[in-house]
Amino acid sequence: MSRFSVKRIILLISGLLFLIILLLSAGAVHFLITPAKEEEGMEQVVFIREGLSLNGVANELEKRSIIDNKALFGFWGKIMGSSRHIKAGEYRLSPNMPPIGILEVLTAGVVVTYPVTFPEGYTIEQIADVLDGNGLVEKEEFVSFAHNPDVLKQYNITGPSLEGYLYPDTYHLPRGISASDAVETMVNRFRQLTGPLEKRAEIVGMTMEDVIILASIVEKETGLAEERPMIASVFLNRLKQGMRLASDPTVIYGIKGFDGNLTRKDLREPTPYNTYVIRGLPIGPIANPGLQAIKAVLFPEETDYLYFVSKNDGSHQFSRTLTEHNKAVRLYQRGER
Repeated sequence: MSRFSVKRIILLISGLLFLIILLLSAGAVHFLITPAKEEEGMEQVVFIREGLSLNGVANELEKRSIIDNKALFGFWGKIMGSSRHIKAGEYRLSPNMPPIGILEVLTAGVVVTYPVTFPEGYTIEQIADVLDGNGLVEKEEFVSFAHNPDVLKQYNITGPSLEGYLYPDTYHLPRGISASDAVETMVNRFRQLTGPLEKRAEIVGMTMEDVIILASIVEKETGLAEERPMIASVFLNRLKQGMRLASDPTVIYGIKGFDGNLTRKDLREPTPYNTYVIRGLPIGPIANPGLQAIKAVLFPEETDYLYFVSKNDGSHQFSRTLTEHNKAVRLYQRGER
């Protein structure tokens, strides 16, 4: 065979290979940009569990008729490097989305989120109940994580738990979120809002830890925003005079399985939180305070009040002396006129 003939055969084979590659590429591009259904397809919520392979994802999508060729989807997902970047979670997908768009959604982690609200003054237990009730994080997992000493070191928190540092707010969280990611979201929000107040804490001679502990007590003592700076002033005045804070919510927090009935015996029970027994602040916050309660501690009313008692309408009567306070107690708590 002449050298010319060999050259022609090589060129012919090369041309055929090029044509095949071109056709395969065109077919692949057509697959990637063409939805499984050109007409409007029914949107579906697809849950991609942690650790599911790209082939497993492709199999699930084909089973739901969101794509029509799992082999091509998996092949091109690997070519594009998507297999290492698909994020777990819930996704809204439909057959009228092109496969390339589906891959982008899965690798970008554009998951379905659910709004969850944690009111001011909620405790770790209550936050865990909300997360569990919405099917986001199991209660035991969250509570355990929030008390983990290694986690506290990670966030440079000296208290016994993350209580006080899980900022109460409305968050949009995905189903299947880890306790770690949920905590990260809430602690970051706390730091974002309280960071600018650290200089004020220095000015008033308090650590931010003490500010948060006292703010949590203020938060639990009143639901009226206008009263918080007054309540804070009472506690700050008592601390300056070396008096016990004598706050019922601190006693309640220290009682495991509190049944709603606070007794005289409970007030005498020594716990690290019972401010009828200990002097100064408890060992940690008793709830997660909002920004208003934190600011109330840092910018309190200037008063000489040392006592307050509930008027049974959500507000409080403030007193300077024990004699005044006892009169207020008889008036509002015992019904004496």
